[in-house]
Amino acid sequence: MSADASPTARALLALEVIQNSPGITARSLGDALGVTERAARRYVAILREADLPIESVSGPHGGYRVGRGLRLPPMMFTAVEALGLVMAVLEGHRDAASPTDLVGSALAKIVRVLPERVAGPVRAFRVLSAPVPPRATQPGMAETSPSPALAAQLIEACTAARRVRLMYQLSSPGGRPMDVDPWAVVLRHSRWYLLGWSHAAGARRVLRLDRIVAVEVLPQAFTPPPDLDALRTLEEHLSQGWTYRVDVLVDARVEDTARWLPRSLGRLEPCDGARTRVLASTDEPDWYAQRLAAIPAPFTVLGSPELQRATAALGRRLLQASGI
Repeated sequence: MSADASPTARALLALEVIQNSPGITARSLGDALGVTERAARRYVAILREADLPIESVSGPHGGYRVGRGLRLPPMMFTAVEALGLVMAVLEGHRDAASPTDLVGSALAKIVRVLPERVAGPVRAFRVLSAPVPPRATQPGMAETSPSPALAAQLIEACTAARRVRLMYQLSSPGGRPMDVDPWAVVLRHSRWYLLGWSHAAGARRVLRLDRIVAVEVLPQAFTPPPDLDALRTLEEHLSQGWTYRVDVLVDARVEDTARWLPRSLGRLEPCDGARTRVLASTDEPDWYAQRLAAIPAPFTVLGSPELQRATAALGRRLLQASGI
C-alpha cells in the first residue's frame, strides 16, 4: 500500500491481515502493513471504534483475531480476478454456466454483485461458454488454461469491438504479430479460443489463447458479423484442417445425426431429404471410425481411403469379437 494511504484504508487492510492470520501480533501486523508496531495498534483501535469485534488473545503467543459476529464487507474483485474465477469454475464444472445447477447458481450470485464494468464482460463470456459439452475431440487436444489477465484483455476488446495486435506463438520462438478483429472468446473441450478476423490472412481465424503471448488493444473499431453464432462457428472450424479427408453419408436426417455427432466432428449437410452428409477431416482415422461406429444408423464412407480402411479394420475386429 502507498505511503499516503488514508488511516481508514490501512485499517481495512489490517482487518484483512488479521482475518487471514488469526493470532497475529502487533509487531507482525505492523510488518505486514509496512508500519511501526505502534501504528498497527492504532489501526486496530480504529477497527474497534467502528464496532468490529477485534479480540486480543492473551498469553506469550497472543495477538489479534476477529471475534464472532463480524459482518463481512462486500467482496471486491478486479476484472482479472473475476474472470479468473469464472474461467476456473467453467473449466472444472461442466454445468457451471447453467443457472439451475448448484455451482452455476452460486457463480451467478457472485456475478450479480460485481460492478457493471467488471460484470458485463464476465457475464457475456459466461453465457457464450454455456453449456460445455462432454469432451469429444481430436486426439492430442490436451487441457490448458491461458492467463486470466490476457483473457480479460481479449474479452474487453471483444465487448468494446476494438482491434487487437497479438503476438501469436507457433513453432518458432517469439511468435509473430497479427492484427485481429476479436469477435468472441470461447471455451470448448477444455481449451480456450479466440474467434475473429485476421487482417493479415484476410480471413476468419480461430486462435488458441494459450499460444497468444501478448495483446495490444488498438484504437481502430470494427463491426462484428451480424447474428454471429460463435459456438457453431468454432465447432465447425474444429472439424476442419486435419490431415485426412472425411466424407460420410448417414442414413438419418440432419436433426438426428446432430444428436450423435458433435459439431466439432464435422459439418452436417442434408442429402436427399432423409440423409446427412458429414464433411470433416481427421488426423486419426482409427479414432474417427470408432466415433462413427457409435452412430445408431447405417452409414457409408465415401471417397476417404484412410477412413475406409480404418472402418473396415474396426468391422473385422468387432466381427471377430462377436465369435460368429
